[in-house]
Amino acid sequence: MVTGLEVAVLVAVVVLLLGSYRVIHTVRPFIVNAVVGLLALILASMFGFGVEITPFVLLIVAIGGVPGAVLVVLLAYLGIAFTPVAI
Repeated sequence: MVTGLEVAVLVAVVVLLLGSYRVIHTVRPFIVNAVVGLLALILASMFGFGVEITPFVLLIVAIGGVPGAVLVVLLAYLGIAFTPVAI
């Protein structure tokens, strides 16, 4: 015999699974943007365009993706912002 508690637990598990699916589905493009943008920064540093990696730079690249990475590299190249610090 199925009790009310078992039904409530089953409903709660289904709701949590659907909620986590929606969260993962929503966050996936953000993760892809971040990874592609970081790869663009790594590629730029391989070609000699040095950029100081800070949490702010990572945020710009994660949100902006490749255009954000291009913006950061361009600003670092022009000496406006994000220039590497010489020790």
